[in-house]
Amino acid sequence: MPLRFDDIGNRLKAFRLGSGLSAEEIAQKLGISRTALYRFEKGEVAKIETLENLAELLQVSVPTLLGVGVEYIAAAVSYFERMRQIEETAEHIIVLAGPISYVLSSDPFESALSEVLRESVPDSGKSEHALAQIGELMEVLRQRKETYRRRQPAIVNLISASEMERFLRNGLVGRLDLPEKLRRERRALARAEAEHFIALMENEPIGVQIGIVLDTLPHTSFQIFRQPDRQILALSPFRLGEEPNIRVGVAMITSAPEALALHEKMARDLWTSALKGPAAVRFMRAMMEKLT
Repeated sequence: MPLRFDDIGNRLKAFRLGSGLSAEEIAQKLGISRTALYRFEKGEVAKIETLENLAELLQVSVPTLLGVGVEYIAAAVSYFERMRQIEETAEHIIVLAGPISYVLSSDPFESALSEVLRESVPDSGKSEHALAQIGELMEVLRQRKETYRRRQPAIVNLISASEMERFLRNGLVGRLDLPEKLRRERRALARAEAEHFIALMENEPIGVQIGIVLDTLPHTSFQIFRQPDRQILALSPFRLGEEPNIRVGVAMITSAPEALALHEKMARDLWTSALKGPAAVRFMRAMMEKLT
């Protein structure tokens, strides 16, 4: 597959955001202008020596920066920025990222998410850098949702029934040791989000398909993006919502045919057995009634 310099620029920007370094800081360390760095991020060809220095500074390999083989991503900000970039041209998306797919989530969910992410960071890890990264992550997520609502690519969302039940039991929380009054408020937010997804299943907006999977699902989420000229698979340990994880793990992005074929087969099998339409709505309402 030929190198795409626009993709190299996109990866460079994503890893820069995940590094916590500003464009000016990186430019100074490399001995180049900030304008030159921005040109690289827009896809202008950089010297291989410059790419090697950038890879070392951003703590990624040159093959990952070039997109040769598999991209390995250890920062949540970088991963979600890559998702935003890929979604800019995706025509069809398959999502297994429970219990809530962010681009389909409600505005109240988004409003609460920043606080939930801050809760998820241990007190010992609440550095200025960690909190600043949450701010950058929220900005990337907002841009993702704006992109989705503007473009409205077709999306298939597979939701784990067991993860949804846990979400309703625990609420929209960053950790479980919260005061009971706050836990009640967060459980109410989780129920409201479940109602939002029930409404999507009832109204069946064009291009949105949701299935409730009763079978056990893998802990690692995945998304398949179909673009006009290629398909991309993203696997991630990062999760949003109930007990989110934005700190630990390594995500992977690849266009390897075997990886895509295996995950597409998994998605087809899960979709075939999933509850859909009225059956999914009845199941969700029964679950919520049981947990009342």
